[in-house]
Amino acid sequence: MTKGETSKGETSKADAAKGAAGGGGGGGLREESPHFLGHRQRLRDRFLEAGEAALADYELLELLLFRAITRRDVKPLAKALIARFGSYSEVVAARPERLREIEGLSEAAICEIKLIEAAARRLARGALQRRAVLCSFMDVLDYCRAAMAYGEREEFRILFLDKRNALIADEVQGVGTIDHTPVYPREVVRRALELGASALILAHNHPSGDPTPSNADIRMTRDIATIAQPFGIAVHDHLIVGRDGHASLKGLKLI
Repeated sequence: MTKGETSKGETSKADAAKGAAGGGGGGGLREESPHFLGHRQRLRDRFLEAGEAALADYELLELLLFRAITRRDVKPLAKALIARFGSYSEVVAARPERLREIEGLSEAAICEIKLIEAAARRLARGALQRRAVLCSFMDVLDYCRAAMAYGEREEFRILFLDKRNALIADEVQGVGTIDHTPVYPREVVRRALELGASALILAHNHPSGDPTPSNADIRMTRDIATIAQPFGIAVHDHLIVGRDGHASLKGLKLI
């Protein structure tokens, strides 16, 4: 060989080295796909074949995060969310400002999470609007749980019903602290008269998780019923929901 020449074998070795290092040229080795892409497809397949019962809470969160976070393994992030909030339901119900405390969770991902919460509420509310409320206690309960059970602050909600016990309106009358929401019985009845309601179902959540009614809950319910009665407005029930279950004041014979 003359000076500056290389053998064919040496040239092939050099080209292979360039390809392995990520250099150009059609003869180089192709860069492998990120490992999490195969995991994502397997998780989607399992969900479609076996349903949500086949997935752990963090795996459902992974599926939710895939759309917003496309170029990263989201399993550690999903597990961090469960560790912080406790369950899939509590992550979905968490306030945006609390979600922003989680490192690596983008605004797009927070939007996806809150979209799931909104969809769950719309589905539950739709079930109520299609039938007489009193004929579907479980629909009422499911809706109240979807709307409030995992909230971090107390929220007082009223379902206003017409003479056929169909839903006229569903309104949040107040949002309070972790263990108290101010409720004014006369304002509740005034709003019922404005809407032409014939009956009410009251509902609120206990962020502590324990749905046991307090003495204040019982007293407030009875006050509303007493003020509403002369106007021909009935209080059918007062539901209290929490992470650990629910309580019905009517079922407990407290009203």
